Amino acid sequence: VHLVESGGGLVQAGGSLRLSCAASGLTFSSSSMGWFRQAPGKEREFVAASDWSGSRTSYGDSVQGRLTISRDNAKNMVYLQMNSLKSDDTAVYYCAANYLGGVTKRVSAYEYWGQGTQVTVSS
Repeated sequence: VHLVESGGGLVQAGGSLRLSCAASGLTFSSSSMGWFRQAPGKEREFVAASDWSGSRTSYGDSVQGRLTISRDNAKNMVYLQMNSLKSDDTAVYYCAANYLGGVTKRVSAYEYWGQGTQVTVSS
């Protein structure tokens, strides 16, 4: 299984970024997908998750209303649209897959992880 994130970079506060995650080697349409982030010296934090269809989603409290998760099962892709970015959003962002699982915030529920993409928000 491979999960490859892309789309990170440097953006000014208030700006937007769209992260992408390409999945291979798993039955993507049977997997819930999640985005997590980790800032230096902090624990990995739940950002967003989507069930297999995209019809059910969940968000972390700190990103609710600003970030949107979506997926394209035909392309084995999951996305994270990030708007109104703040300096506190600076972190490495990880894509994760939870095969046959439901939407969850628990890090331990996700079997597969990408290598991460850096997002830096300058104030």
